[in-house]
Amino acid sequence: MDFKEYQERAKETAVYPEQHKIYYPALGLSAEIGELNNKIKKRMRDGAVLDKADLAKEIGDVLWYISALCTDLDISLHDAAVQNIEKLKSRKERGVLQGSGDNR
Repeated sequence: MDFKEYQERAKETAVYPEQHKIYYPALGLSAEIGELNNKIKKRMRDGAVLDKADLAKEIGDVLWYISALCTDLDISLHDAAVQNIEKLKSRKERGVLQGSGDNR
């Protein structure tokens, strides 16, 4: 499955009111990243074994919310991924991959 198909299929499962468009997936994304980070934090704190299948489910939830947000903003998930790789490639070529700031 490619990003285009994923975004189309994910859209079929989006169930939230139109007036919450953009906000619902943005907040859900935050929550899911928090859940993922909490599982990783427990490894750092307690030495817990990471359950890769469980983490894959959480990462899938993160991907769903990213896809929903892209859909609500009329952004192609594929295009966002391509643009990101191009940006990172350019930064690497210019030796500014590390550091901070959007305009490197």
